[in-house]
Amino acid sequence: MFFHWSYLLLIPGMILVFWAQQRVQSTYRKYSEIPSKMGMTGAQVAKTILDRMGIYDVAIEHIPGELTDHYDPSAKAVRLSDVVYNSNSLAAAAVAAHECGHVLQDVKGYKPMNVRAALVPAVNLGANFGPILIMAGLFIGAFKFLIPLGIALFAAVIIFHVVTLPVEFDASNRALRLIDELGILQGEENQGARKVLNAAAFTYVATALYALLQLVQYILIAMGQRD
Repeated sequence: MFFHWSYLLLIPGMILVFWAQQRVQSTYRKYSEIPSKMGMTGAQVAKTILDRMGIYDVAIEHIPGELTDHYDPSAKAVRLSDVVYNSNSLAAAAVAAHECGHVLQDVKGYKPMNVRAALVPAVNLGANFGPILIMAGLFIGAFKFLIPLGIALFAAVIIFHVVTLPVEFDASNRALRLIDELGILQGEENQGARKVLNAAAFTYVATALYALLQLVQYILIAMGQRD
């Protein structure tokens, strides 16, 4: 069985990712139980924002699951999960507005979003085959030449995570500004929405850091093979 001390680097990353996931779930649960004063559902929040922004070619769709919400630029659709679409909570308003933030990015040609979309094929390749090539090089001496190639492929995953951060933070900033300016949430309600979106954003930070630790681990293992 192969073991390298660099695997220990992943432990703090795993703890951070777990903590971030627990934080977003607990924060969402807290604010999903607090209805907004305006009483608008997630679907109504999304429609209000898109209408006020003059965007009429984006559908608002209901999908199953919990926190599976996303904007699909290829289908021009904001997809809201069960706990957001019909809920009038502060959390639902925040999530729906965040997805509309992605719509505005798409409409305005926000460059980091376009870069992230262009990286998807390389990321899928890197995430699926990068570790396989690295492991093949480690366990089969004749395939050592695959290790640098695997590391290069996995590096695309890191780039994707790094580009994702400004995309998500910008979408949240747009969302918070809109729900305040349009009166969707009022007063201290905006602070609740901010906490929900900040917790969600931190999961992206944690995931990026974990992926970076994985890359460092692969590099250290590769360096050890040269000794």
